[in-house]
Amino acid sequence: MQKLAIQGGSRLNGEVRISGAKNAALPILCASLLTSEPLQLANVPDLNDVATMRKLLQQMGISIEVNGGQVVLSAAHIDKLEAPYDMVKTMRAAILVLGPLVARFGEARVSLPGGCAIGSRPVDLHIKGLQTMGAEIHIEHGYIHAKAKRLKGARIFFDLVSVTGTENLMMAATLADGVTVLENAAREPEVVDLAHCLIAMGARIDGVGSDTITITGVKKLHGTSHRIMPDRIESGTFLVAATATGGSIALTDTRADILDNVLEKLQEAGATIQVSGSTISLQMNKRPKAVNVRTAPYPAFPTDMQAQFMAMNCIAEGSAMVVETIFENRFMHVQELRRLGAQIDVEGNTAVIRGCAQLEGAAIMATDLRASACLIIAGLVAQGETIIDRIYHLDRGYEHIEAKLSQLGADIRRLK
Repeated sequence: MQKLAIQGGSRLNGEVRISGAKNAALPILCASLLTSEPLQLANVPDLNDVATMRKLLQQMGISIEVNGGQVVLSAAHIDKLEAPYDMVKTMRAAILVLGPLVARFGEARVSLPGGCAIGSRPVDLHIKGLQTMGAEIHIEHGYIHAKAKRLKGARIFFDLVSVTGTENLMMAATLADGVTVLENAAREPEVVDLAHCLIAMGARIDGVGSDTITITGVKKLHGTSHRIMPDRIESGTFLVAATATGGSIALTDTRADILDNVLEKLQEAGATIQVSGSTISLQMNKRPKAVNVRTAPYPAFPTDMQAQFMAMNCIAEGSAMVVETIFENRFMHVQELRRLGAQIDVEGNTAVIRGCAQLEGAAIMATDLRASACLIIAGLVAQGETIIDRIYHLDRGYEHIEAKLSQLGADIRRLK
């Protein structure tokens, strides 16, 4: 089991390039199932989840060429319409093959995902949506078995905003007969990036970025080239780390327009931020001020940044309240932060953090992907050495994070 060892006390300084977004790359890789022609992707991040998705698609018969961040996928010869449990249990995004398979091949057999550490993420919205579009669906032996001669356009209302639900049904609707309207759809930038790729493949999609997306089905899609958008959560994580450590950093190959809420909160904490094209610069020369955070679907504050802000609030001046409205079990990092000396009280979905002048290094354990990033930030500001166990979560969503942090002056190394 690999661990990270961090010697706290270093300020982050320098420049770092932001990788492609995991949450955009995964659905766009699945979009390759919608056409027999090659899909050429650039800026694909080197992550465990991306490797798992490629392996799943290869098992189905997709040929894949990888050259660094360039990936070419060809789904001309698909011979297996199934996503097995051993793949889906390690990466819930594997459910995203369901819509494309039913749309193009008329059938799919996809394992139901298992439990998720941060809370319940039901797939019933995906199933109901496909049934509304005319698919026959049976749940057998832990698998979703869906069939349809050709999906039909339909009006689908999401009871809850669902990013993967929106993505799955948007992909399915591109090849459906007629017009599909998705209401209360997710507006996340990663959904927009998928839509732009589908439009470049010949899909007819209107209302991208709004909560009502209209898709007019076409007979077939063609290949295209597409560059994966930058990862806004990786960008936010580095910016929070620099703010917490009193650093001065520049992020390149990123986008400020999809980080409004995060940038506003960091300025509230006392950081000076400048944006020039695809570069965001941040300077911080004092102890941060505590900032309140409330998570909600985009364009509100992202749940994937909640843990990182909590780490910063632990050493901030004053007290802050963090309210988590998306996932019911996303405060598992609190226990670990307390081991470092953080003062946090939790009641229901609300955490109250009283900032203290100094955290102290200790042995702690990562519980999920974003909690891992939160614990790294805490380790960077803690006095002495912090050892973080179970860091396999990190490699699912952050490309070479310890190498990037080392480049910025952090004393961080991986222990095997």
